[in-house]
Amino acid sequence: MSQRTVAIGSRSGLHARPASLFVQAASRQPVKVTVARDGQPPVDARSLLSVLALGAEHGDLLVLAAEGDGADAAIDELAALVASDLDAKGQQ
Repeated sequence: MSQRTVAIGSRSGLHARPASLFVQAASRQPVKVTVARDGQPPVDARSLLSVLALGAEHGDLLVLAAEGDGADAAIDELAALVASDLDAKGQQ
């Protein structure tokens, strides 16, 4: 199993547009990815409602996990996305 802890870089946290971009990227992965926050149970990273329900704010730590062929690459891509400021990218 591949797992990584990453801090949220978006100023608004993982809400609205950043969450949508994250879910879209997770849906493109060849493996199922889960995401968890602060001791909460992991949720499917492909579910927008589940990701929004995490209530993740700027700077919060998320644990991304995946298993199977392509898990490391999936976690690498999604971790980079979470760590970046997706709000700033939308304003360019």
